[in-house]
Amino acid sequence: MAKILVVDDEEPIRTLVSKILGKDGHEVMEAEDGVHACEAYQDAEIDLIITDLVMPRKNGIEMIMQLKKSHPDVKVIAISGGSGFSGQIDLLSVAQLLGARHIIKKPFTVDEIRAAVNDMLSY
Repeated sequence: MAKILVVDDEEPIRTLVSKILGKDGHEVMEAEDGVHACEAYQDAEIDLIITDLVMPRKNGIEMIMQLKKSHPDVKVIAISGGSGFSGQIDLLSVAQLLGARHIIKKPFTVDEIRAAVNDMLSY
């Protein structure tokens, strides 16, 4: 199975996604923001990142941009419940433009997460 990094500043969301993926046999790591995620990505062979977009310190957009610069093939699923930092920007669309192959709006279902992960790991 795959090694997946779940990035979200909300611990209950990280825990939920980690449990879902762990039950599916994946090895799951967690990070609370983009700073920790970038460090984890450099230190481990991660197959897929599932990231929130609105987070303190380094948000998901900044994290995707940084990782894509040094690792253009990084696989990313973006999730978000917010419409943007100022409420005027659709961050999920921005994440998709930056290379997130799947975007999922919160609240999401278990099936949505599993389908996106399965698709991402199949290519």
